[in-house]
Order: sequence, then structure tokens, then C-alpha cells
Amino acid sequence: MTVRFVLLVNKQGQTRLAHYNEIVPKAERRQIEGEMVRKCLTRSDKQCSIVEHRGMKVIYRRYASLFFIVGVDEHENELAVHEFIHCVVETLDRHFGNVCELDIMFHLEKAHYILEEMVTNGQIVETNKSIVLGQTVMYDPPPEK
Repeated sequence: MTVRFVLLVNKQGQTRLAHYNEIVPKAERRQIEGEMVRKCLTRSDKQCSIVEHRGMKVIYRRYASLFFIVGVDEHENELAVHEFIHCVVETLDRHFGNVCELDIMFHLEKAHYILEEMVTNGQIVETNKSIVLGQTVMYDPPPEK
């Protein structure tokens, strides 16, 4: 599975985390993020959560006030991507204890690190939450005294 990007966006359309697995210029990133926000956030709950855009599939899920948006190649399995999104949310939940927008904002580097442990070069390499979180604990800074 080729994951091109993972976006975490709040209900107001503000990007809280953008994780790209390919080189994309900043201007194009802003354009892609704006297009994704307009397409995904304006859809009703009765519409499916799969959108085709720029030759790729965009799959999204809403958890509380955050939208998890993943862009993949057009031939990828949508259900597998839905499961991957759920796995990311469960991993973040386990690390932060019921993850919310503020957790992502104040611990952005940790959220990126967790995603990097799960996705390398656009390929999903690990979905076991215990293994992913075990790797992140090894790199936690020592507690301040």
C-alpha cells in the first residue's frame, strides 16, 4: 500500500498535522490541504468517506473534532485504509490517553514519530500498537527534575 500523505484536520479546517511521504513543494501542500479540507469537511455523514482527487484516492474518518485524511494510490483497498486510520487513532489514544487536538498540537513531534514508526517511505510497515509504542518509549527524553 502506498500512503502519499496523512493529514489531521480539525472541524474548522485547520491542519494540525501533515505527514507527506513524497516530496511536495510547500505551495502545492497548501493547495492540496485546502482542496482536501473543502472536499472532505463539506460532505454529509450520509455520503461515503472516499473521494477521488488528482489521480489518487482520499479516505477520511472523523473522530471527535479531528478528521484523519489519508491519500493513497488509486488502486489501493479502501477498507484497508479505513482500518489503518483506525489503527493510527488507537495507537495515538493509547499513547496520549484519549487523543485530542491539543495533544497533537503540543506534542507534534511525538505524533510524527508514531506515524513514522507505522509508515516508512509510503509503505505501512507496522500496525501492532505495542511495538510502535515500545519504539517511541525508547526515545522519550528523561523526565525533568
